[in-house]
Amino acid sequence: MRAKVLNDRAERTYAVIFESGDEVVSTLTRFAESENLTSSRFTAIGAFSDAVLGYFDWQKKDYERIPVSEQAEVVSLIGDVALDAERPKIHAHAVLGLRDGTTRGGHLLEAHVRPTLEVILTESPNYLKREFDRESGLALIRIGE
Repeated sequence: MRAKVLNDRAERTYAVIFESGDEVVSTLTRFAESENLTSSRFTAIGAFSDAVLGYFDWQKKDYERIPVSEQAEVVSLIGDVALDAERPKIHAHAVLGLRDGTTRGGHLLEAHVRPTLEVILTESPNYLKREFDRESGLALIRIGE
């Protein structure tokens, strides 16, 4: 992985370029930790050799896993970084394009890059902090009063 600060004023903007074989969620989490990111947003395009997406089952309060076991174009990847128990947490949704022109979408649980993933990440000046929500069973962003 390579990264470069693109804007270091009120908001820092990074280009984070993933290479073949990089696992997206864990690598982006390590990057957020190393840069002390607390509140950021990102978009990305590229391709994956495989991925696991998720669909949140409200009744079970857990993600149903949607494996994508083939090369896929990252048509859209959008997400944020927020604090969860004082550590950066990645929350991302993806739409993946398959060879036959169909798509799969959902919460990004895991993915391996092939050949590249180009992420543009912008840090916000305000803190976004996740707090456990009893009703959903998820850590959700709460905006301070």
